[in-house]
This record gives sequence, structure tokens and C-alpha cells, in this order.
Amino acid sequence: MKLDADILIVGGGLNGPALALALGDTGFDVTIIDALPKGARGGDDFDGRGYALALASQRLLSALGVWPTVSPNAQPLLDIRISDGRPGEGPGPFVLEFDHAEIDEGPMGYMVEDRFLSRALIDAVEAHPKVTLLDQETVVEQTVDAASVTLELASGKRLTGRVVVGCDGRRSGTAERAGIGRFGHDYGQTSLVCAIDHELPHHGVAHQFFMPAGPLAILPLPGNQSSIVWTESHAEAARIHALDDAGYLDELRPRFGSFLGQISLAGKRFTYPLNLTVANAFFADRLALVGDAAHGLHPIAGQGLNAGLKDVAALAEVLTLARRRGEDIGRLDVLERYQQWRRFDVAQMVAVTEATNRLFSNDNPILRTVRELGLGAVNAIPGLRRGFIREAAGLTGDLPRLLQGRQI
Repeated sequence: MKLDADILIVGGGLNGPALALALGDTGFDVTIIDALPKGARGGDDFDGRGYALALASQRLLSALGVWPTVSPNAQPLLDIRISDGRPGEGPGPFVLEFDHAEIDEGPMGYMVEDRFLSRALIDAVEAHPKVTLLDQETVVEQTVDAASVTLELASGKRLTGRVVVGCDGRRSGTAERAGIGRFGHDYGQTSLVCAIDHELPHHGVAHQFFMPAGPLAILPLPGNQSSIVWTESHAEAARIHALDDAGYLDELRPRFGSFLGQISLAGKRFTYPLNLTVANAFFADRLALVGDAAHGLHPIAGQGLNAGLKDVAALAEVLTLARRRGEDIGRLDVLERYQQWRRFDVAQMVAVTEATNRLFSNDNPILRTVRELGLGAVNAIPGLRRGFIREAAGLTGDLPRLLQGRQI
């Protein structure tokens, strides 16, 4: 049978191109099917959206040859400060601080704007001889037989490959067409996302204030700018988002405080309703799910993209090693290795984010005392604190080679 590609990737956001590059580098022919036009991703205009990339994710981008393009616009994360608080009162008395100087590897991670990371990945994909990008195409049907998977596109085009990978988000059509169900729930929270200019330098410090309604993350961008991820109830977030810019800032300032001086809005404002959604399986016959298609998490730990890039590294390694052994890469037993590698880590992340959100997103005085004492206790134990720093940097667990900065 003549194949159009070895791997068909549905979704052209961030995980899809990263996976295509990883697989292309090991010799696979890869086709990405993206619903958006090429120019829709990685535009020139600043909008404030950014990602906190763990050090392990930066190493993956370096191994893929993308990091040199991204690094001039990346802000190192040198310190993370976590505290409890209430609007207008500032942080509580106990602060948990993660200083990058406590580990040998360097910064714990980097803040990178969406526009720079998206553009770098798309440019690398378009320059890669083993990767084809089909834009403005959507999949309407997928069928699997003993040796291949075929996708029918809305345009009438048909593509056949050995494996299809769903990188198509929380409402993954790839998963739905394969009959893979999901579990999860709505958090009753919405994240308000924006960027701000501020008077004083941030010195590469990220802040996480746990407010009764949800966390407020202040994430440093290059220069005197920061990205804000601010969580409220659905109703309160809708009310705040409907305000004009002056009213919006009036709501933000009591929560934000004055430690960075005067603040003003920069770029656009966004809202993202929060929910947990996890696929019942990360694989099926000749199919794998990556990123939000497999697991959509609460942003409280900032692990959404990092978790997706872990999927990318694990799946690329599983498929590459299987082909080197002469195996059929679409067989269930091969793809099950990917799920075995990733499922426990995802379950741990779900458990941690669920517990953290329940513990901190309330104003219960007993729980408030417990969490403040907990923050203080962790901060007072250097060995435990270093363990959390390494976890935040993505340096723990059974890491695929790309997350170590090594080629497969």
C-alpha cells in the first residue's frame, strides 16, 4: 500500500509541530493537518499570552533546533514565590520561595510569548524536508485497517498513514471518532489572562498568590512586563471581563499589590473557562493522543504545555525505537508503551492540581492556617524545597531523551 506519510498529525498548535519535528528528525515522513491558515499562528502583534516552559521543555526545544530562534525573546525564571492572601491585604506571613541557585542546572524555566514560540515551530516545520503542513483542512472521518489509518478531509482529500496522532485539543475529534470517552468536571472557575506594563523590574521572579476565589499568577516577560493569569468564579470573571480597561485595572490592583509600582494593561484581554478533562485511554489501534487531547488540566501548576511536551518526547521515542526494532509502529502493544510511560505522571498531576485547588481556593480559616504552616514548613527544609524546585523544572521521573536535551 502506498502511504501519504508514516505519521498523520491532527492539530497545528504547539504540540503537533513539536511532535512532527521530533519524528521528522528520526526519519519519519510526517503530515500535519491544521484547521487554521498558516498566517494565523505566530503573528507579529503582542497580545500578552505566554507559557512558563520548564527547563526540561526548553531542553526539548533545543534538541529540536528551535530554541536558538526562541531564546532572544525568552525570560529566564530565576525565582518562584508562592503565598496565600486576600484581595487588598497582600501576601500572608509565610512565603515559599524556589530559587534557581539551589540547583546546578540553571534557570528553572523560561517565559516565552505564544507568538514567538508558535512562529519558531511553524518556521521549523516548513523548513523540514520530512514534514508537510496542510493548512485550512479539517478531518471528517477516520478509518483503520490492519496496516494503515485513512483520514478523509472536508476538502475531499484522503490521506493514509501508519499512525494518526490527535493534537486537536480538549474536544478532540480524533479521540471522539475513535470512540475514546473522557472524564472530568467543571471547576466553576474562569481564568482572566492579560499582560501588564509595570514601573519596577521583576528581576525574573514569578509570583503565585492563592486568593480565596483562585490563584493569581504574575509571570515575568522580557523588560518591565508580566503575564497575568487570574482565576475567579465564572460569574465574577464575566463581570470583570465586561469592564472597560480602567475598571479592569481597578479590580486587579487590590489583588496585585504595589510591589512592581504603577501598572497598566498591555495587549489584549482573554478569558478561559477551567475544567478537567482526561481521555479514558491515550491510545487506540493506530492512534495516539497528545497534549490537551489526552489531558486538559487546571493551570494552577502551569503544567499544561509542559505536560504536552512530555507526551511529545515519550511518543516520539516509543515510535522511533519500535521502528528501529522492525516493529509495526501502529500496533496496540507498541502504542500501549506510550500510555504506560505517560499515564502515571498524568494521574499524579491531576491529583496534585485537584488537591491544591481544593486546599487553596477557599477562605476557610482552618484550611488557611494549615496551608500557611505548610508553606512555611516546606520553605524551612532545604532538601524538600530543592525537590520541589527540580519538580518545577521538569527534571524528575523517567525522562525521555528529548527532555534531557539528547537526540533519540
